[in-house]
Amino acid sequence: MVILKNHIQKMKTKNILLALSICTATITLSSITGCKKYPDGPEFTIKTRTERLANTWKVDNYSINGTDYTSLVSSYNETFTNKGAYSYSWSFFNGSGTWDFQNKDKEVKLTGSDKQSSRTLFILKLEEKSLWYYYMDGNDRYELHLNQK
Repeated sequence: MVILKNHIQKMKTKNILLALSICTATITLSSITGCKKYPDGPEFTIKTRTERLANTWKVDNYSINGTDYTSLVSSYNETFTNKGAYSYSWSFFNGSGTWDFQNKDKEVKLTGSDKQSSRTLFILKLEEKSLWYYYMDGNDRYELHLNQK
């Protein structure tokens, strides 16, 4: 009888530990998912936001108010450095300035080299090889999906 009681007690302890492990894992996964910064991901990454943004990007998709204009800007590139420099090039047009995260890293503020012009990019996705954002110009929404060059 004592052996049976000990066996039942060990089974209860194992079941309690298993239940606690499952609860801990569920809470951990929920908190990772809950910390998702951008609407289109990623869920989890080791690289910092700055490390992911600092890259040379080429356009993959470009739309204005939902209409695709990608073919018009196929040679467009943007470069962000980890020291806050920004530049773009497209055919005969190019420019440079600085960038900085704002609004809890959900946005990137671009400031032109003349310090007079600025634009806010609203980040949709920021992964190591993929950057999606949009910006507003009046009532028009310009959305770019860029890939690592």
